[in-house]
Amino acid sequence: MTDTKSRGDGADDRPCVVVFAPLPVLTVTVENRADNADIHVHAGGQGVWQSRMMSSLGVEVVLCSALGGETGDVLGHLLPIPGVTARTVPVSARNGSYVHDRRCGEREVIAEATGTPLDRHEIDSLYELTLTEGLTHGWVVLSGPQENDVIPADIYRRLSTDLGANGCKVAADLSGERLEAVLAGKPDLIKVSHEELLDDGRAKSEDAKDLVAAMRSMRDEGADTIVVSRAGAAPALAMLDNTEDVVEICMPTLEPADPAGAGDSMTAGMIAALALGRKPSEALQIGAACGALNVVRHGLGTGGARAVETLAERVELRPWK
Repeated sequence: MTDTKSRGDGADDRPCVVVFAPLPVLTVTVENRADNADIHVHAGGQGVWQSRMMSSLGVEVVLCSALGGETGDVLGHLLPIPGVTARTVPVSARNGSYVHDRRCGEREVIAEATGTPLDRHEIDSLYELTLTEGLTHGWVVLSGPQENDVIPADIYRRLSTDLGANGCKVAADLSGERLEAVLAGKPDLIKVSHEELLDDGRAKSEDAKDLVAAMRSMRDEGADTIVVSRAGAAPALAMLDNTEDVVEICMPTLEPADPAGAGDSMTAGMIAALALGRKPSEALQIGAACGALNVVRHGLGTGGARAVETLAERVELRPWK
């Protein structure tokens, strides 16, 4: 097991969130720079992007991941991110990777290599690591892998159930079988997009009434706070814990540079705010600001704390009718 640290000044005074990111990916993105190709190589994947955003907001992060193969070797050098401690399990599986060309403004997929499944012993080691870190720090975000078959959905049920039963707060931004699995553990926060609710058959249409019905169903299954992001200018919807009331989250209007990753940044912003002791309503505003800020930047899971706070002041919460 490897422990790679990249901590900022005063790290011991900052709250800490554990992020379960089972199999990060190696990302290569080609950009334009003065009429020349500018190649960027980064660690990526939902959990990595969420970790980067939370760290930028002043929250320490422990990233629990599996690394293997040549791509895993490279990721081991890329994962030390300021404010993030990478706790990794060496595995025989291979981390996935992709090459995207964005010189024309849109992402063009040049090549993609999927990650390979973890074996039973590797899954046990990753579960043990995440459980230990979660119980130590008290907040865990369960993020998904790039591919569905690299790790079974049942590990999400086990983590959600075991962490929650022992006083840890659990949040997730998942869909499909992994969402079903996490709900079994009665998580503290679920963030899901309206497209995912449609794909999963939880919502009949993108009409707000159908989305709210799906939210109420997830509440009945045990989720406390539920947030549904929506495409375009449609406001996100939220149902806070201990209330059946639904609020609309009206985000600032900004011209997007790259819409990818907005939902992950929104989740990270909400969790960071809650870990810092902010009110639930403020957490919704900060999460919305993180999502809005992400789309005006080319880097996924990025944004400065001052810009987030400035945008959060412009996020309106209003009762859904």
